[in-house]
Amino acid sequence: MQFTVTQPLLGFEKITQITLEKIDEIFMRIESPDSKEITFTLVNPFALREYSFDIPSAIQEKLEIDEKSNVLIYNIVIIQSPIENSVVNFIAPIVFNTTSKKAGQIIISDDPSLSIAEPISTFLKAK
Repeated sequence: MQFTVTQPLLGFEKITQITLEKIDEIFMRIESPDSKEITFTLVNPFALREYSFDIPSAIQEKLEIDEKSNVLIYNIVIIQSPIENSVVNFIAPIVFNTTSKKAGQIIISDDPSLSIAEPISTFLKAK
């Protein structure tokens, strides 16, 4: 699914289009159609932990989010081997409005329980 980036991805402000591709029930991938070298693996944060925040109204406007919008939230994950060593950035989620086909990254600065590099092993259940 193709999205127009109306709220920049941090460090990649020149990217204006991204493609979202499902890997499995938990993971997705985004890449820039203009530069196939720019690819990120994303994780569904709700599959890992309790996670909630408010999307600022200015960003809701940029992404054209309203009460009828279908919104997806994903976080960038840095994949390591083994997977338990991977880390998730919970303070900078990427928000996708599948209704308007607009996306952007936001910063959650008011929640001290969130980390920029939280080990995924923290959320895996012991077997």
